Amino acid sequence: MINVSNLTLSFGGRTLLDEITFVVNPKERVGLIGRNGQGKSTLLKILFGLTKPNEGSISHPKEYEMGYLPQEGGAKSDLTLFDEVKKAFSAQNELVEKIEQVTSEISEREDYHSQDYHNLIQKLSELNDHLNILDSGSIEAKIERVLLGLGFKRDEFEKFCNQFSGGWQMRIELAKILLSKPDLILLDEPTNHLDIESIMWLESFLKDYYGSVIIVSHDKRFLNNVTNRTIEVFNGKIFDKKFSYSRFVEERKGDIELQKKAQINQERHIKSVEQYVEKYRAKARHASRAQSKLKQLDKLDKIEIDDFEDKRIRFKFPEPPRSAKLVVETKGIHKSFGHKHVLKGIDFALERGEKVSFIGKNGTGKSTFTKIITEHISSDLGELKYGSNVKLGYFRQDQSQLLNEELTVLDTIANVANEDMRPYVRDLLGAFLFSGDDVQKKVKVLSGGERARLSIARLLLEPTNFLVMDEPTNHLDISSKEILKDALTSFSGALILVSHDRDFLQGITDKTIEFTDEGTKEYLGDIDYYLDKRNIVDISEIDLEKVPKGNANDGTKDKSDSQQRRIRLKELEKDKRRIEREIVETEQNISDYESKMIELDESFSDPDIYNDSEKIAQLKVEYKELENNLQLSMDKWTDLSIELEETIEEISIHQT
Repeated sequence: MINVSNLTLSFGGRTLLDEITFVVNPKERVGLIGRNGQGKSTLLKILFGLTKPNEGSISHPKEYEMGYLPQEGGAKSDLTLFDEVKKAFSAQNELVEKIEQVTSEISEREDYHSQDYHNLIQKLSELNDHLNILDSGSIEAKIERVLLGLGFKRDEFEKFCNQFSGGWQMRIELAKILLSKPDLILLDEPTNHLDIESIMWLESFLKDYYGSVIIVSHDKRFLNNVTNRTIEVFNGKIFDKKFSYSRFVEERKGDIELQKKAQINQERHIKSVEQYVEKYRAKARHASRAQSKLKQLDKLDKIEIDDFEDKRIRFKFPEPPRSAKLVVETKGIHKSFGHKHVLKGIDFALERGEKVSFIGKNGTGKSTFTKIITEHISSDLGELKYGSNVKLGYFRQDQSQLLNEELTVLDTIANVANEDMRPYVRDLLGAFLFSGDDVQKKVKVLSGGERARLSIARLLLEPTNFLVMDEPTNHLDISSKEILKDALTSFSGALILVSHDRDFLQGITDKTIEFTDEGTKEYLGDIDYYLDKRNIVDISEIDLEKVPKGNANDGTKDKSDSQQRRIRLKELEKDKRRIEREIVETEQNISDYESKMIELDESFSDPDIYNDSEKIAQLKVEYKELENNLQLSMDKWTDLSIELEETIEEISIHQT
């Protein structure tokens, strides 16, 4: 059990968390929800001890263990995948070593009737009992089950961790947390780096987990399937109910309706009393009674309506120009990266008004195929043909880097809005979490998540008749996702949608294309139809089929090709070291900026400075400059991390 009492955190003059109190008991699986920027991730950091609150306390038993998965990070280890994950069993490993030592000592003794020999036997028994309590079982089998469940292949078990891309690094960290079996698991957006099958496996694991779980997520179906309690963070307060997400929303709506009715009744009562007082206060006979009623009103606690974010702003794409019946067609598309064959003879056709989702495990070629279709990369072999009058709109995972850095948020949207939509530009920006002074920020100071949201908002206003969206929901909260889903559902053009979010996909598309290592398979229905046909309702077991043995190298590879690969590999390793140095320098800059901002925060509360208006104004200017520099450094860190991930992935390809 973990007890949070009167927790308060203020930052930059804003109270992020305001005296919040709650208790999480064993077996409770809590969904921590709320719009971006409300403090959910910060609360997880406070619980794990990475951030200190201004006030309040957190208490738990002495031996209480926690595991924390942040949104970004990973296993930067020189060990193999299997050995790195095996570190989760450090306690069991220590016990096994002690058991082996005692067993060895016993085998060398012959004084069977001595007290020392008896003590060794007793010690061995106690160690074995402790090991049984930890449920060590077959450590190898447990590791294998979790790694396969999270999407790793057996032939990757001996691959070094530093050869995996960023998304897979996060899976490694998640595997270690699940296997270490802490009393409380803290997960911050765990589904962002998982494919659908891995998400469903994780759901099954967490539902049966013996301890407590707190999950920050914007994946409605994941929350509904896993959690049995929901805490919403909004404007510094929390709203806590023992229901999963969808039931929580309905209950909150019911609460609001009751409060509104009570408020109306109270306002009628107040008005009635005020009319009585106004009528009789001047008359001596009724003056004292009127005064008494007036005092009652002063003591009355006025009913306030709880804040609740349930606004649904609906936007439609501008009516697109009519394209030819055949929008796009591919025949026999092949694509390889080094010696890795990603796409093998893909045939595909999309007609006007047709909506298709691309799904499949990470690395099976979904994003690569969308890049070929949108002509951002070329195929090695095959044909690509567009119909006439096709107007393409494309959101890719790095789309935010293509925005004009010098424009403001408002100008970025206003420049593409037609006459009918211009009055609603600010509403659209608000729906994607840009409000107040935020709309005057320049693109160059926005975070990666803010840029992604701005790119999607901009795309909503472009007159396209063929839309391709690759993982558009990763930086969106639930409300923003629903706005985008409404827009895509009503979109009259052709659509290709790549996503791992089942609730978001449900009902948008009328065809599902599954990408696998062998090729593609078509299902004539949406994501739920696909899951039903695949009989994927609850993935509790992963098929443990044997991995086919690879063919031995026959030694006939062209030597010059081999030399070129070695030269390229050296270049990539050099790039990798440079990027890693820049990341370390950037992380140090981020740390320095954050430390200076904390110092300024403390200065704001100094009475001598607080009463000095000139000093306060100067500090605010310094704080704003630090805030901008921090944001720029964080954006640079994000860009470098992506570059490092891509470099490591290319190194991995050249090493195979």
